[in-house]
Amino acid sequence: MQFRQHLRLWLCAGMLAAVPACPAQQTAVPPPALTMRQAIELALGKNPDAELARTAIDSAEVQRKLARTALLPRLQFDETATRGNDPVYVFGSELKQRNFTQNDFALNSLNRPTPLDNFTTRFTGSWVAFDSWHTQLEIKKARLVTKSAEASSGRSSQEIILRTVRAYESLLLAIRMEDTARHEVKTAQELLDASLMRVEAGLAVEADQLSARAYLAEREQELIAARGAIAVGWAELEAATGAPIPEDQRSLKQLATKEPTPESIASEVSLALKSRQDRASLALQGDAQRVAVRSAEAAFGPQVNTFGDWETDRASVAGSGGNNWTAGVEVRIDLLPAAKRQELAAAKIAANRATATQAAADREITLEVTRAFYEHQAAVEMLAVARASISQTEESLRTLNDRYSAGLATMTDLMRDQDAERRSRTSYEQAVARCATTFAALKFADGTLSQEIAEELQ
Repeated sequence: MQFRQHLRLWLCAGMLAAVPACPAQQTAVPPPALTMRQAIELALGKNPDAELARTAIDSAEVQRKLARTALLPRLQFDETATRGNDPVYVFGSELKQRNFTQNDFALNSLNRPTPLDNFTTRFTGSWVAFDSWHTQLEIKKARLVTKSAEASSGRSSQEIILRTVRAYESLLLAIRMEDTARHEVKTAQELLDASLMRVEAGLAVEADQLSARAYLAEREQELIAARGAIAVGWAELEAATGAPIPEDQRSLKQLATKEPTPESIASEVSLALKSRQDRASLALQGDAQRVAVRSAEAAFGPQVNTFGDWETDRASVAGSGGNNWTAGVEVRIDLLPAAKRQELAAAKIAANRATATQAAADREITLEVTRAFYEHQAAVEMLAVARASISQTEESLRTLNDRYSAGLATMTDLMRDQDAERRSRTSYEQAVARCATTFAALKFADGTLSQEIAEELQ
């Protein structure tokens, strides 16, 4: 009997062992990291500055269409109801209504007419047949202003891309610095543990332990500051993109170190003078101002206008009456164009200002490209120095750790070397970030910054 019970227990145990274990809860797959290209595309679509640039183009396009309306004829419709006993009004209205009779010539009817109703339907049209090409020049000026707005919008997009790259790399730097700070806290804790062991073993004095505790506290403070910098970095990236980034998607893809530099500063300046869209915008504005001068000169010329109207006059709203029309042509010449002279003078001043602005912009562009070129070159050289320094300080720290363990070095020496290693690591991370941002700034300065910067940096 007992054998059977044991047999049942063994069988149950075997069956339970044969049943596959419930799969462990699957680890949630983290969302893909936010790439530089995604951040740039988000910024170009959501950043308010992009919408401002688009509205500037829309406004210029409306002004261009408004200038073209001067070529179209004008047509107006009027419906008027009047009543009165003014002799001239009554006499003329009866004539227009085709209701004038012999009795209306009576002196009493002419001097003291009875009140008369008149309902008038009128169509009036006019058209500027010729205005010495003033309208055509205004249309050309508006077209140039529209092109200038489009070029300015392109430069605005580059500014958004640059701000996004800087915010992205700044956040990456904050994340790397947080990793470095966490590593330094771990190292400081190990140093404190080692000092405690040495004090207990009688191989070190109590001051070593106190120094190690103070050193750990400093590193922990740096870690807290690094975490705060990450929160600020996410806020800056959201401001650059113009859209909130959900908490579950807050991870970034590291950037590559961009080290190559252009061949010469002269080629970069030449490229900027050809490619910068803000310079193209200024050039188009200058062209528009020079066209405005020609337009102001054309305003002195003769203007030929045509006009015409057709109307019906009735004694009642639904009644019948008479209709008439007139048409004509007029030639208009301004004999005292004092205001036009001032408008021409103002247009010439604006054109001169545009020329001077463009020359000043060329000098500023040259300076911007020169600064960006040498800043990127310096960043590349600093990165090489920082890379060499970090390997040297790490090797020095390992050696000093061994010396401290053997009692051949003091705690002060060890903390000094750890500070040097931390500074070199920080300098390296900052140099990596500087290389990326200065490369983007150089592309921005020479006018070639675009979304493809993401492929070059990532």
